[in-house]
Amino acid sequence: MHPSATSSAPDTAGDEATSSSPASVPGSPVSLSRSTGKLRPLQLAAIIFLTVSGGPYGLEPLFTYVGDHGALLLLLVTPVLWDVPTILTVLELNSMMPVTGGYYQWVKHALGIRWAFYEGWWTWLYTFVDLAIYPVLFVGYAAFFFPEIAIYKVPVCLAIIWSSALLNILGIVPVGKASLFLGTLVLTPFLILFIVLLTKHTAPLSIPTPSIKGLGFSPIALGLYTVMWNFIGWDNATTYAGEVARPVRSYLVSVCIAFALIVLVYLLSALAVHQSGINPGVLNEGGFPVLGVLAAGRWLGILLAAGGMASTMGLYSAVLLSVSRVPQVMANDNLLPAKLCTLHRRFNTPYISIITSSAIVSILILWTFSDLVIMDIILYGAGLSLEFIALITLRIKEPFRGRPFRIPLNNTGLFLMFLLPMCVYSIALSGTIYASERMAIPVFFALGMLFSAELIWRAILWRNPHLATVKTLE
Repeated sequence: MHPSATSSAPDTAGDEATSSSPASVPGSPVSLSRSTGKLRPLQLAAIIFLTVSGGPYGLEPLFTYVGDHGALLLLLVTPVLWDVPTILTVLELNSMMPVTGGYYQWVKHALGIRWAFYEGWWTWLYTFVDLAIYPVLFVGYAAFFFPEIAIYKVPVCLAIIWSSALLNILGIVPVGKASLFLGTLVLTPFLILFIVLLTKHTAPLSIPTPSIKGLGFSPIALGLYTVMWNFIGWDNATTYAGEVARPVRSYLVSVCIAFALIVLVYLLSALAVHQSGINPGVLNEGGFPVLGVLAAGRWLGILLAAGGMASTMGLYSAVLLSVSRVPQVMANDNLLPAKLCTLHRRFNTPYISIITSSAIVSILILWTFSDLVIMDIILYGAGLSLEFIALITLRIKEPFRGRPFRIPLNNTGLFLMFLLPMCVYSIALSGTIYASERMAIPVFFALGMLFSAELIWRAILWRNPHLATVKTLE
């Protein structure tokens, strides 16, 4: 059983430890003990891959901003500065507390119920915004087959949203199996593209020199923003740790597989764009299917368009899986309506939470793609900062607690490591505002969403005044 915010926890670090949230107490209405199955490492790696990446789809604007040389540099540097600190933080915290609720439970244990609510609220909002992006992208890639589909954007997006909701209600193992299938559909067309460009293209193989020479601050920042968005979501995959077989080992293996695969696919995609000689504006307008047509003909364009559709479907389903578990544990702490805790009688999944999430996303699809991406990163960065603080806090307050995975740095080293993603975050955000006055609208709207956490928290305290006395770990 996971500890409450008012007491220290026993060591739950080992794989043999009970991987459940506070909601898994026998007799609790939200018990997960009746789970119909557990995720295995390969299934988990597929879900993480689709949660974070879903393939190179969405990278197309990068080449417009910074060109081939700048794109290769950002794809080499950003994972080190932005992703590696995040991944290491997630692995250590998850090895200590492999529980359903993931990042929410970590922050709750380290910083208390108030900051846990902030973490859960911000990440919930960020994931809603993130989810709204994928149906819109689906329509864009489907337009390769049916150009007139743009007219029916809203009903097509709604069909994707609610079909994914049904899949998630059926349970986590079906999502895992579907992720394996969709991951294969995403990667196969790009593998063919790489082979075609390497073996059949008339130009000799050329690797661009990584460089941002001659580029201004604004395009670099926008390019950085694009890469960051294609590398976020590592912590989302921990919210269902209680439904993973041997979670500590499984997450370590699966995250390493997913990270290596994502970086490799992105780099190969950048090389493919450079090798083809395609105009960045044409690529940005038509996406990777246009590159496929240029490299081998319409048949490869069809495969890449189908892969883009599979990518967005897989991303949506995998991310919905993560967001639907957080309201469940927050409701158990009286931070959200208890109705969200309700589990499906047959499939034992939080179907009310899934339906609620899907309803909110159905409204957000009315925003533009660029606005959604801006809000996405702002909200994500705020929640990520609390996870960094939670890790240092637990290092100080629970130095002897078991950590099967431990970052080989002291507290000062951790602080310096955390500065890296925060600097990347600040550069990208400031560059986005500087690029266009219109960009300030989603920025300030996202900041308003961040501040809404305090207003909702005050309303919660008014209804549940006892929460004000809940303390952090002693």
